Amino acid sequence: MVPDLTARPDVLPSERLLANGMASPELRPALRRISNVRNAITVLSVWGYVVLIVGGAVWVNAWWSYLLAFVLMGPMYARFAILMHEAAHKLLFTNKKWNDWIGTWVIAYPFFTPVQLYRRVHFAHHKDEFGPEEPDLAFYRPYPCTRAALRRRLWRDAIGISGWKNFVPLVKNTATPRFRRIGLSIFGVQALLWALSWWATGRWWVYPVLWWLPYMTQWRVLNRLRSIAEHGGMERNKDRRATSHNVRQSWLARFWIVPYNTGWHLAHHVDMGVPWRNLPAFHAELERAGYVTDAITYPNYRALWRALSSADMDAPARAAA
Repeated sequence: MVPDLTARPDVLPSERLLANGMASPELRPALRRISNVRNAITVLSVWGYVVLIVGGAVWVNAWWSYLLAFVLMGPMYARFAILMHEAAHKLLFTNKKWNDWIGTWVIAYPFFTPVQLYRRVHFAHHKDEFGPEEPDLAFYRPYPCTRAALRRRLWRDAIGISGWKNFVPLVKNTATPRFRRIGLSIFGVQALLWALSWWATGRWWVYPVLWWLPYMTQWRVLNRLRSIAEHGGMERNKDRRATSHNVRQSWLARFWIVPYNTGWHLAHHVDMGVPWRNLPAFHAELERAGYVTDAITYPNYRALWRALSSADMDAPARAAA
């Protein structure tokens, strides 16, 4: 899965990029600029979409409207995840107090995530991808796998087994003194969301069916597909092109699994200080320098997922060798 050296030409430093791929000091301020107003609108809009989706389903009050709302909540959780990721990197707002407060109470806790712990784990991931302290090594390493293995993992995600394995520790940890305040805060926010949805719709089951259940099932499928498309089957290396995949972006993928420019993940790992709005521009700089080439770029996510589940197809060739 790792591009060979000929697909990773040694083109840095260049006139506009440093040897590690980061932008030159002259270019960097523009690429690292955070748009407070636009990000505030984005945070409000994702909640607006949730209200529209759930409210629309209740207003129509038909089986297909609830099914459609359930399906559309998966991409909404993808948006919560990426906004939380931005807040964890302190890239959502320039004011760090507002960044952390909104990232915690408006995004992460509704998303069932202790962002304080997530930040610590995620920075360990950035520090040394696939290194001995890589927190997600078990998630990324077993690729390429067989198609049957990938289907089995996605099936466990889809029926809630993976979600339950993550949800139960979240509940149990509320009994530990170290985690109790964070855990109770998360479930306090969930109780508030349940009460508001019950009051607004008159239906007690709207919260568990259209909020909790998509998080436990559909979101797990989308999260696995996105995560393995970022790092599945790669290796420990100082060259970020060997640790992160690069995939050509499409509007459909950006809607369903990689919103807010998170699909430009290689650029994010080259410089994690670039906010999400500027990742396409930074990616373009990497392309112009020759750092990112067609040889390391998958044409779409389907092609990458096929490659990640090609172990059974490769087996005869390995046996023949």
